[in-house]
Amino acid sequence: MYKIKITVMRKARYDDLIEKYENPIEHPCDIEEGQVFICDGWRKPDGFCESAWETVSPFVMTLAHGGEDFYDGWMKNKKSAMISCNDGFRPVSFLIEVCE
Repeated sequence: MYKIKITVMRKARYDDLIEKYENPIEHPCDIEEGQVFICDGWRKPDGFCESAWETVSPFVMTLAHGGEDFYDGWMKNKKSAMISCNDGFRPVSFLIEVCE
């Protein structure tokens, strides 16, 4: 089983949607751009957002078990994926890649 590297590439924030639809949240997201997480196989790394993990974990599991080439040529590196968490107010984009 491969180790997987998850790099936080970008954080977005949609203040107009937050103002209009979201109840106030004191502490919504601790993840920072450039932050790196290493997965031992398909296990969630310490400090990784639980909600984001639900979104990225199928890709981590596939790559950790040797899968590649999601969606027939989507990524230049076949052993990687660019996935965003499911927070519609402040999505985070993650680059997921096999450590070789």
